[in-house]
Order: sequence, then structure tokens, then C-alpha cells
Amino acid sequence: MNPLIVSGLFTAAQSLIERFFPDPEKKAAAQLDLLKMQQSGELAQLAAATDLAKAQIAVNQAEAASGNLFIAGWRPAVGWVCVFALAYQYIVAPLAPWLLNAFGVAVPKLPGLDDTLWQLLAGMLGFGSLRTFEKLKGAEGNR
Repeated sequence: MNPLIVSGLFTAAQSLIERFFPDPEKKAAAQLDLLKMQQSGELAQLAAATDLAKAQIAVNQAEAASGNLFIAGWRPAVGWVCVFALAYQYIVAPLAPWLLNAFGVAVPKLPGLDDTLWQLLAGMLGFGSLRTFEKLKGAEGNR
């Protein structure tokens, strides 16, 4: 569930407790129950995310162990495409015209690639899971 919705529901529930429980002991008990519900929901979300990550790891291992090139080889192929694209974008495209111009060959500016390549590479290398790792370790930081 969306954390913003959960946060809004929690705030609304707190205001309802304030309004409908004039007795301080009952109010404290209701607030404690609400906090327990919130924490169990967060733990359930964390457990679901962990289960999903474990399932993805199992799929990755099964794909890597396959003898079929189209099953085991797609990740390395995409990785090599990223390597070649990065080499083109940051080495060939800037240096080839300069080098050819040095030898008297006029070369127009070569077309560039967009930043989508970085998103693909980050996903393949697992940069997207770093935030989950921070949450698991309790290093929330200033976000």
C-alpha cells in the first residue's frame, strides 16, 4: 500500500482517538493499539519486499544455470550493449571527430544517446536495491 495513504490513515485515526476517547487510559490504550497496527503493517511491507527480492534472486539463479543461450545469455548481452553504448557515448563520439579533424578529415558531430542507458545499467547492476538495503540496515538518512 502507498505509504502516503497509510500515513494519512494513521493521522486520521489519531484525531478520531483524540475525539472519541476522553478517558486518558482508554485513549493511551487505543493509541498503543494504533501504533502496533502501524508497525505490523510496516513489517508486513518489509517482509513482502524481502520475499520479492528472494524470489527474484531465485529466478536469476535459475536463468544463469540454464544451458540455453537465450535464457542465460540475455543479461550478459544487455550488459555488453550497455558497455558498447557507454564507450560510444563517452569515448568514440567525443574523440573520433577530434582525431579525424586532426588529420584533416571533416566530420560532423556524431549523434548522442539519451540518459535512458544509465537507468538500464543501474537496474542491471542493482543500484535500485540500495535504498532497500539502507532501510534494512536502519540507515534512513535525511530524506
